[in-house]
Amino acid sequence: MEKIKNIEEFNNLSLLLKEEVFREDVPRIRMCCGTACTASGAHKVVANLEHELGAEHKSVEIVKTGCQGFCQQGPIMKVEPWGYYYQKVKNTDAHEIVSSTISGGFPIRKLLYRDSIAEEPCEMMDSVPYYKKQVRVALKNNGLIDPLQIRHYIAVGGYAALAKALSSMTPDSVLEEVDKANLRGRGGAGFPAGQKWRHSKKAPGKIKFVIANGDEGDPGAFMDRSIMEGDPHGLLEGMLLCAYAIGAQYGFVYVRHEYPLAVVNLKHAIKQAEEIGLLGKNIMGTDFTCHMDVREGAGAFVCGESTALVASIEGDRGFPRPRPPRLSEPGGGVWGFPSNLNNIETYACVPPIIENGAAWFKSIGTENSPGTKVFALTGKVKNTGLVEVPMGITLREIIYDIGGGILDGKKFKAVQTGGPSGGCLPEEFLDLKVDFDSLTKAGSMMGSGGMVVMDEDTCAVDVAKFFLSFTKEESCGKCPPCRIGTYQMLEILERITTGKGVPSDIERLEKISRLVKKGSLCGLGQGAPNPILSTLKYFREEYEEHVHDKYCRAKVCSGLGTFTIDHSECFLCGLCKQACAFGAVKETRRSFFIDQDMCTKCKGCFTACPIGAVKIGKGKRLSGVGR
Repeated sequence: MEKIKNIEEFNNLSLLLKEEVFREDVPRIRMCCGTACTASGAHKVVANLEHELGAEHKSVEIVKTGCQGFCQQGPIMKVEPWGYYYQKVKNTDAHEIVSSTISGGFPIRKLLYRDSIAEEPCEMMDSVPYYKKQVRVALKNNGLIDPLQIRHYIAVGGYAALAKALSSMTPDSVLEEVDKANLRGRGGAGFPAGQKWRHSKKAPGKIKFVIANGDEGDPGAFMDRSIMEGDPHGLLEGMLLCAYAIGAQYGFVYVRHEYPLAVVNLKHAIKQAEEIGLLGKNIMGTDFTCHMDVREGAGAFVCGESTALVASIEGDRGFPRPRPPRLSEPGGGVWGFPSNLNNIETYACVPPIIENGAAWFKSIGTENSPGTKVFALTGKVKNTGLVEVPMGITLREIIYDIGGGILDGKKFKAVQTGGPSGGCLPEEFLDLKVDFDSLTKAGSMMGSGGMVVMDEDTCAVDVAKFFLSFTKEESCGKCPPCRIGTYQMLEILERITTGKGVPSDIERLEKISRLVKKGSLCGLGQGAPNPILSTLKYFREEYEEHVHDKYCRAKVCSGLGTFTIDHSECFLCGLCKQACAFGAVKETRRSFFIDQDMCTKCKGCFTACPIGAVKIGKGKRLSGVGR
């Protein structure tokens, strides 16, 4: 495409591409080629499809889209114009897809989604329970376009919001629209984007920066990655609208080094946008100039913190620093220039707001938390993947209606929201409305959107130890409360989960947690104790059982409990004896028993028993305060 000289040329190009690119009379396969589906063999499926289509079906278009959300069922695809939704597609299915669906228009029953073998399969994506309650705003183009094709993005309305802003809106009116929409930061803090933009705009100086925080390091989180991989132009357009509103001339997308596909797609998108005049000098022939670049992080979780991220962009080690000055103030941003930093998902919500208006955005979600939120639904839930839901939806709807409930019919125990800085919420909060204020009030947080579901076989103490071990390893070590405090808290949790805890450990753990939370320099240290404090609040009896009874009710922690064999269940297979490396399992003529003096509580016999005849019971309760 030639370089766009003015806004009228862009509007004409947009109309032309809308007619030409995704014609309804052309058969089309939209194949998910996000990271999860790629790992499941999506590109092999594409290669076989291209081979099967050959010259006979050369009019059929294969669109390699970004993440379509239902990662557990990947590779997934949509076949148009029929709208069939196929899941768990293998490369060996290519021939049948071409012969039955493309040639005959018939669905392939084995590739359709169904909850159980007794139910009728779902032919269309909208009829799949996983998608029914989702509302797509930030992910609206994921699953529709090839992220490497700027033609596709323009054809579905891309850069129209930018054209509207440059042709009929002042920078102040763009900022005002975002402010009226009450778009709150999707990175976790929930600070209103409009207020942040206004603060950056008021800062003195001619040079300003916009920065997108793509340093998504939470375990199990991949919301921002999916946007950067599947809709990079949507992110760039949101950043350009911000730059126009605050008077910035330069922008950076800060991406984790572990996201290679996101880096490739973003760099490609920047190059394409520059070539046709949608990025760089005199965008669309106007006076607006903005240059963008990608900066890769080295994998440090702490670089998700704003000041550490700025230090990393500048080439320094990612250390947080005290504020003020804030990023939006002189001396606080990149190389001392005022900078506006927002999360990837926040920027992705801006173009729809400018295009449809603040009132439209506020019609979704709740009054104080309008719009949608993207979550990475993982853990002990049947349907895992990426979901975008309106604010105000309940945890029960996400976990049971969208996620399909708990695996293997087990009982729900808790859900961790907000990643390693969030908190565990028990069953009593299943009907809690998901928004910024409600989650904070309950003792958790929205975070960037990680949501880990736990069942009855999950140990609350072990979960707290898992998240704390992550934050302890990721601590930059600059401030003593975080550096020393996380180490001490983890030391106590290690002691408790290995049967060496003493009664005073719980009180000491709680005290150190509050000190670390209050005294740490940045959000990493301030949020590190949250999993401990929330599990102590809602699952304190489990901590007490670990310490006083030397017992883990979830049977997860080694070194706890009293191991016995139920002779009424045991069928004398002898696997428990074979598994015991310490000779604690003894054999008599008619039974097996465990010698308590020799048992190391390694759980070898418990794991080896095929029928659950090896039981773990509570030990002798401790008294006293301990050391």
